[in-house]
Amino acid sequence: MRWQETVLVFLSMLPVPVFQCPEMCSCFGTFVDCSGQELDISTIPKHFLGTITEIKLSNNKLSAIPNGLFDSLLHLRSVSLDNNPWACNCDILYLRSWLLKQEDRSQYKHLTCSSPAELQNRRILYLTEDEVISACNDWYCDVVLICQIALFIFIVIQAILLIFVIIYLRRFETLSEEAIRSTK
Repeated sequence: MRWQETVLVFLSMLPVPVFQCPEMCSCFGTFVDCSGQELDISTIPKHFLGTITEIKLSNNKLSAIPNGLFDSLLHLRSVSLDNNPWACNCDILYLRSWLLKQEDRSQYKHLTCSSPAELQNRRILYLTEDEVISACNDWYCDVVLICQIALFIFIVIQAILLIFVIIYLRRFETLSEEAIRSTK
């Protein structure tokens, strides 16, 4: 057996990764159809093959797209996202950013917010970052307030401890002076 044949035999024994079509989706070549599957943010496929050129995610229950989902798909030309209840809060920032990076945005101009009420029926592409952030949950503000209160309490405790140290040092200084006088 020549060395080329040996190499070919060896290569034929190596495992070849096979693309598994995401559960609940149909795959045809470089096209993935996950439309109408009641997918939401927790059930959407987390990975797609890097050679995918088109993904259909229409008619689902998607309120957002997981951060980074489309970033590794370098050949992706089209994503169908219509008829999903998009929640235009902090979770929509990735999708909005991804849409703005697309050269041909015409297929995404009709994507609108379903919630919150103040952004309902607004087009995702035309939202400003400030509008989206203002619609974020108030718990962020609560966390900031709690951190500020905790910091204030910490500073007050530090000030009280500093006062005790100063008082102790003055008493120690006074006692030291009395001890020096009594020894003379």
